Amino acid sequence: MICAFVIGDLRYFGGVSFLPRTAAGRLEQQLDRRPVVFLMGARQVGKSTLAQAVAKRRGFESVLTLDDAAQRRFATEDPIGFLARFTGPVLIDEVQRAPDLLLEIKRRVDEDRAPGQYLLTGSANVFTAPKVQDALTGRMGTVELWPLSQAEIESRSTSVIDDLFAGTPPVIAGAPIGRSAFTARVLRGGYPEVLGFSADARADFFEHYIDGTLRQDLAALADIRRLDEVPALVRHLAAQSSGLLSVEAAANRLGLAADTVRTYATLLETLFVLRLIPAWRPGLHARTVHAPKVSFVDSGLLAALLGADEARITNDDQLTGPLLENFVASEIGRLLSVASVRARQYHYRAGRTEIDVVLESAAGDLVAIEAKASATVSPRDARALVALRDQKPQAFRAGIVLHAGPETVQFSDRIWALPFSALWS
Repeated sequence: MICAFVIGDLRYFGGVSFLPRTAAGRLEQQLDRRPVVFLMGARQVGKSTLAQAVAKRRGFESVLTLDDAAQRRFATEDPIGFLARFTGPVLIDEVQRAPDLLLEIKRRVDEDRAPGQYLLTGSANVFTAPKVQDALTGRMGTVELWPLSQAEIESRSTSVIDDLFAGTPPVIAGAPIGRSAFTARVLRGGYPEVLGFSADARADFFEHYIDGTLRQDLAALADIRRLDEVPALVRHLAAQSSGLLSVEAAANRLGLAADTVRTYATLLETLFVLRLIPAWRPGLHARTVHAPKVSFVDSGLLAALLGADEARITNDDQLTGPLLENFVASEIGRLLSVASVRARQYHYRAGRTEIDVVLESAAGDLVAIEAKASATVSPRDARALVALRDQKPQAFRAGIVLHAGPETVQFSDRIWALPFSALWS
């Protein structure tokens, strides 16, 4: 399957599916407001396709990629001359390959603040590079493009994040029951290229992704002396997915220095392979766990790393729990990136109280989410949500238990159980 992208009334496609990217509207909006817009996300998520469609729609003068060796050499050795060729808007793909180019873009937009001059894409978050960290602050808008959400795959526009912050979760009836409600989606993930692949083809794709593409991007991004150790670290972190990051355990297991593991983990986050989800701290004196949780950006990638298949997800609860939690966390992250409410994603653990996902808006409002693989849930499954509601009664907007049952059930004040399909229906 080759995916299509819809931007307004403009369709770009090469196959049978029409999959709207909800980030497209935000990308257009940022180009109307800022002189520079950076579309960032992992390799193979459709950044180039989306950016080229937007550039064509807006009549950009030039489209080029720094994956091309000649263009990259020109941009690196003579950034002033490289940009001097263009008098109109330009799209530069994979800009992290020549980070010094950002400094020249800064100089040029300081002289002319007209919006929509530069559309940049990158497979790495260039803001983490010290030399460019502050270069375009206040001048550049950013848009994140993740692998396809389940809502995008279903060609649905969902506002479940906004609904939850409004305290009005969707009322669903007749949803699929049992692990079949999520198994295929967890294994498939959201990388556009693999949507129509068989299990074997997906495994081949992700093996190349980790052992080939990832090492290539890491080598371009940083001076890593033990690059061959990175795939082993990725697989170790996969085994720890949805758990707390333990730098020391990884270092001991792989024979690496703790600082090396910490650096590599940060680089993997920079390349959008994983997310280190921070702990939510409700107060300065709260006895909470402070370590981040390891969450892979895509459940299909994680499933491939763990050797998961339909039979294992059906029968192995020790595998299913973390994999399902990672799936929910990644889907929430995708939906959060295009929600109207601006909020950050956390996890929470204090004593025996543990919550998979806590969302906190800029206004301090809270939404809490738990994931359960069972088709049968009860108020006992929402005890941690109730505890948080009672701890923060003014800020708490909704607590939900996502489950494999057929319908929405309200347990108590602002506490509900929702089928998994609430994420994409």
